Amino acid sequence: MVGGVDALIVLMAIVNRSQAYLAALTAIAGSLIGSLILFLIARKGGEEYHRHHTSSPRGAKLRAWFHEYGLLTVFIPAFVPIIPLPLKIFIISAGALEESPVTFSIVLLAARVPRYMFLAWLGSRLGNDTLPYLRQHIWELILLASGLFILLYLAVRIIHNHRMSKSPAILPK
Repeated sequence: MVGGVDALIVLMAIVNRSQAYLAALTAIAGSLIGSLILFLIARKGGEEYHRHHTSSPRGAKLRAWFHEYGLLTVFIPAFVPIIPLPLKIFIISAGALEESPVTFSIVLLAARVPRYMFLAWLGSRLGNDTLPYLRQHIWELILLASGLFILLYLAVRIIHNHRMSKSPAILPK
């Protein structure tokens, strides 16, 4: 259920404010464990499939693009509770395209910790008005998510360009 965990965290915060952050921490742990299991299954089972489909020049470009920017496709749907983006597809792709499990975990935690902690905080502050508040401010949250995506994309580009400028030039023979 899309948003089910979000609603559960808010509900826990409304019903028992002292347990709001424990609910958020539990959701973070559950999300990380479940996502890592899917990631590792995809890593083991999808290697050959993706190798076969990314061996062409076009497929190699996709693989290179995903290694450079693909974890943004994991971060955004993991961070944004509003837009129902298919997070599982990106988790499977990250696993099958052999991203680092540590990097994947860091990206997922960087998205889930602020999301779930914010919902626990909001639920404990606004109580029953939390869901109407989120519905009322959906466009602002979408703009925030879009802005965050653009900032992260630019940061990755800057880091990529910096790495490329530092790497020794390959001289033709």
